[in-house]
Amino acid sequence: MKKILLVSLFALIAFGCEDVIDIETPSEPPRLIINGILRVDEAEQFVPVEIRVTQTNNFFGATPVTSLESAIIIIETKNERGETIRTNFSNLTDLDKGSGIYVPDPSFMEDQRIPTSILNDDILFTLVITHEGRRYAASTKYVKAVPITTIEQGTETLFDEDSKELIVSFTDDPDADNFYVFDFDFGEFLVTEDQFYQGKPFTFSYFYSKKLEAGQEVTVSILGADQSFYNYVNLLVEQTQNNLGVFETPAATARGNVFDVTGLDNIDVVDNLDRPQAFPLGYFAIVESFNQTFIIE
Repeated sequence: MKKILLVSLFALIAFGCEDVIDIETPSEPPRLIINGILRVDEAEQFVPVEIRVTQTNNFFGATPVTSLESAIIIIETKNERGETIRTNFSNLTDLDKGSGIYVPDPSFMEDQRIPTSILNDDILFTLVITHEGRRYAASTKYVKAVPITTIEQGTETLFDEDSKELIVSFTDDPDADNFYVFDFDFGEFLVTEDQFYQGKPFTFSYFYSKKLEAGQEVTVSILGADQSFYNYVNLLVEQTQNNLGVFETPAATARGNVFDVTGLDNIDVVDNLDRPQAFPLGYFAIVESFNQTFIIE
């Protein structure tokens, strides 16, 4: 009985000593997030243009969608000297008002969609948007990828005996220095460059951080990337540690290729180092994508 009384008294004292601790979480004014990664299947007639815009919220909050005053993609054809010889436009709109998703505007007399047939190294694409009175721009060129050769399930494990191994093979394009982004579904990404396998077949293993069940379907994609896009995704993978979709909710203020060009006379000059904090989050890229679906055993 004496032991029971002592234990009870200790529990009451411990409970009475508990204090509520308020933790101040990081906060800053909301930033615009632009998810402008356009994945191209060249077998399709048009580029699947879909620009998603949200804003950062507090540390624990979800990212709310937002609306733009305007959005347009400028399409410039360059000659061998880098001079613009033709300019076209793709005007965007949110068909479902308030969705934060912007697509080619079907209300124009001319088709605002971008044909895949025009995609080549001589085309410069510039996304220009206006949000809450500020103007932002990002430029990119189309980057090709190579197909995935094979995907098979391995038997090795990494840190967790329940982790699943996928063995992926592809053959690098020998005619360029290439960068690739792999999307393993569920917000898990990996980047690689061909420094040590240029022009050769390459095989590697990927271990899922998410627990997968037998019979579960996964889609693996290989995306073309230039060095800037490669570096950006690599940084976000390190920051998120594969816990979040890196294109949905960037974990930190990693600078992408979208710049605040408010007040600039020439949007080709997008280096705003005199305003180092005036930039949104996110990225704009048009990349070829090859996909394969695999069933976990």
